[in-house]
Parts: sequence; structure tokens; C-alpha cells
Amino acid sequence: MNPLNRDATRLFAYHEATKHTLERLMAEPHWLDWSNMPEPFRHYEGVPVVDLPADPPPPAIPALEVLCGKRGERTAGSGAEFLSRLLYYSAAISAGKRVPGTGFRYALRVNPSSGNLHPTEFHFATRGLAAWDDGLYHYRASSHMAEQRGRGDFATRLLELAQAPWFRAAPVVFVLSNIAWREAWKYRSRAYRYCLHDLGHAWQSLALAARAMDCEAHAFGHFPDDAVAEWCGLEDEWPMLVVAIDGPVVPVEERETRTRDWLGGKPNRLSLEIVPYPLIDAIHLASKLETDDGPIPQPDAAPSGGGRIDLRAAAESGESFGLVTRRRRSALDFRGGSESISFEQLSTLLDAALRPFAADFEADLFGAPPAHFVQLFLYVHRVRDLAPGVYRHWPGQLELVSAGDQRVAAAGLSLGQDLAGNACFAVSMIADLERAARLYGNRGYRYAHFEAGAIGQRLYLAAEALGFQSTGIGAFHDDQVHRYLQIPPDQGQVIYHFACGYAVKDDRLEG
Repeated sequence: MNPLNRDATRLFAYHEATKHTLERLMAEPHWLDWSNMPEPFRHYEGVPVVDLPADPPPPAIPALEVLCGKRGERTAGSGAEFLSRLLYYSAAISAGKRVPGTGFRYALRVNPSSGNLHPTEFHFATRGLAAWDDGLYHYRASSHMAEQRGRGDFATRLLELAQAPWFRAAPVVFVLSNIAWREAWKYRSRAYRYCLHDLGHAWQSLALAARAMDCEAHAFGHFPDDAVAEWCGLEDEWPMLVVAIDGPVVPVEERETRTRDWLGGKPNRLSLEIVPYPLIDAIHLASKLETDDGPIPQPDAAPSGGGRIDLRAAAESGESFGLVTRRRRSALDFRGGSESISFEQLSTLLDAALRPFAADFEADLFGAPPAHFVQLFLYVHRVRDLAPGVYRHWPGQLELVSAGDQRVAAAGLSLGQDLAGNACFAVSMIADLERAARLYGNRGYRYAHFEAGAIGQRLYLAAEALGFQSTGIGAFHDDQVHRYLQIPPDQGQVIYHFACGYAVKDDRLEG
């Protein structure tokens, strides 16, 4: 048993120590050491590299249908085709940017990341896939290839460690890991928050791509960290989530269990120097589980309530999932002015964002209502048929918190970032960390942030499908947000900001 995990004072100590305040920002200036910037792509050298078919066909099902729970069609005939398509529409490079003046070019990916630093890595174990060797693989995103780190059945043990008895026949099991240094290089001790957001984005990117291909993804956060890390041969990566892909993946072959062969692979060096951040190491250690920590506790229902404004019937869009995911970008700013979205479009975004996630920590693996830890507060600027103001979201309804123009307030609370005021609306994601800690100890900090990132990913895709854009905002004046929204400290903590609107053109984009 890990006694640190139950001592939830560590969770709140980390959260308090990494809050943004004006005084702290002025007292602790930070300059980026560009010569020590982490390499954005992980490679494992000295192992077989398997080509994945290039330019796999995009899932044709409309993105909004996927977000609302409908499954697409299976088209892959082999393991290589399935994996190529799944990863191309969830984790691959999607475009590039070129910096004016220097000509420096860098890559963007399907799954978004704070600062485009990408702390999340995709590892996966396969078994029985037609024309594909059973084994443990790492996705090399830089070249859309799979690095084989082991041969044989690695999936069964992963599912045992994740306590996933209903999914032990899953032919593909992902382990999403985290490299905290990639974010800490820029964001220092607060970076662990962003790593967890990014993990939530990556999780939903993978889960929705699987659904668009007639599969379902089931996520497990309750596992012994060190045992999973050892099984997958992870050195400087922390396993954060196990995701079982279940359904008619491709024709699955019955095979004899083969003795596992460990191929290893040496991870590439990311920086000349890894700068330690004790606060990050401490909260991660405190949130780890051990092999004897028992089954995951069952969460109680999220607090209920309601408002006087009913959300409207969903807006429609035929934009395909494949095109939407590859086209999605994080807006650098929004155009402001008179452009607006409709109340129906806002209702569609909220409905898509908060449907069940199929995760053990949300108690909705089998379609039950999720035990959400996050509630949305909206700063409405330009939504037709909805007056400007701050609104609290409840299932199917909005509750007016305060009326009036929120553009200056939203920007100011988001660390003075104008995009939160120029958007059509912005969001504060408020997490019930007290409830998360009561249920899961320090581990609950991960789960609440995973949920926030998952909500953000769904907002990204729903907005893109409806013809406008979004961006996640990790920097905000924490306690000023609480005071502005009239939230007592023990009734929620802001953990993520988000904004949706019409993005300004980014001339640096290529492709």
C-alpha cells in the first residue's frame, strides 16, 4: 500500500504552490533556455521499425455523430492498416509551421499539447491482429512508424494490472505515458497540470478515432505505476493511462501463446540537461499506486442542480471525422468583432463535451452516467439568443450567475490573454478536488485533470465540425477566478480554461 496516496494534503499543497498570482509571476521571472529545449519526438533505437501504410483513408462518419456516441464503419483488413488509420487520426503529424525570418520549421500533431511540447507518448500491445506480429510497440510519430520493443503477448498482463476483467480479449491495449520534462522546460512546477491536460486530450483523441472505426476505447487509471512501467520498459516516462481498444478491429487470428522476447530499445536523449522540479516529482510520487492497493473505489454521483435556461436542439454538421481531426488547430487568437455562434451550436458543444468517457475512475465503462469531477462556467460574449454573462452549466440547462459584458473579465482572469475576451465564449473548468481526493487520494488529481483535457478535446472537434475554432488555456489567476465566480475554496478549484470562436489567420501554417 502506498501511504502517500491517501495523504491528500499533498495534492492541495501542490495545487496551492502552483497557482498563478501577480506577485508570484513578478517575483519569479523565467527565461527559456532554447539551447536545452527538449526534443519533441521520442525514438527507441536498436529495435525493429515497422512501416505503417501511408495516407490511410479518413473515417467518413460525421465528427458530430462520433462525439454523440455513434460508431463508424470498419474498413481495415490487416493489423497494419488498422493501426495506421487509428494513429494517423489520433496522434500523427498533421501540419507544420515555419517561423518568419529564421525559416525554422516545426510540426503540429492531431492531438493538441500545451506549448506544442507533447509530453504524452503512445505505447501499445497487440495480439492476434491479422498480418501483424504480436508484441509491444511504441508509436514513432515523427515518421508514422511503429517501433517493436517486444514480441509475444504483452497485452494480457497489462489488462491484469489494470484490473480490467471484462476486456481481457481486447486485441490492442495502449499505455499512454508522460515525459514531464518536456512541459517543465517551459512551464516549470506548474507543468504537471499541463501534462495531465495533455494526457486527457490524447486519450480522447485516441478514443474518438477508435469509435470512428467501429471500436470502443475503455480507459483505466487505477493500476500499479511501477509494475506497468517495468512491463513496458519505461525509463524516463511515467505510465498514466491504460486504454483497451475493443470491437471488430480487424480479423483476429487464434495463435498459440508465444514466449515473450524483450527487444528493448534505447530511448533517445531529449535534452543536454534535465532540470529537476521537486514539486512535480513529489506530487507524482504521492499519486502512485502499488500492487496491493486493491480495486478502484466506486465514485458517488456528482452534485446535481439546475438552471432556468434550457439548452436547445443540436446543430447539424456533415463534416467527416477524418477531415475534422486532421484540420483541427489551436487558435492563437480570435477575431472578435460582430461574429457570433448560435445558441444551438453552443448547446451542441456542451452536449458533445460531457457525454460518458468510458473510464474506470468515472464509473461509466458500460454507458452509465459519468461521475464527473468538472463543472463548466461559461463567459458568454457573442452567442445569438443568449445574453452576455457568466453561466453555470448543469445537464441540459444553464444557470445565470452574473449578467453583462464579460470580455475584459475573461481576458484578465486568463492572465491577460486577449483571446479569452475575443472568443465567442470562454470556459472555466471547475474541479471538485475535495471529492476527487476523498475518493482516490492524490490519484484523484490526475483523474480530474484527465477529465478536463478530455472535455477540451471534445470541444476542439465539435467546434471545428461546426465551422469555428478553439484553444486550451492553461494559465489563469486561480484564486481571482474563484472570487469572480463566487466559488468558496472547498467547493471547487479552477483547473483549465478554454475558448471558442473564429480564429485569426496564422500565416505560419504549412499544410
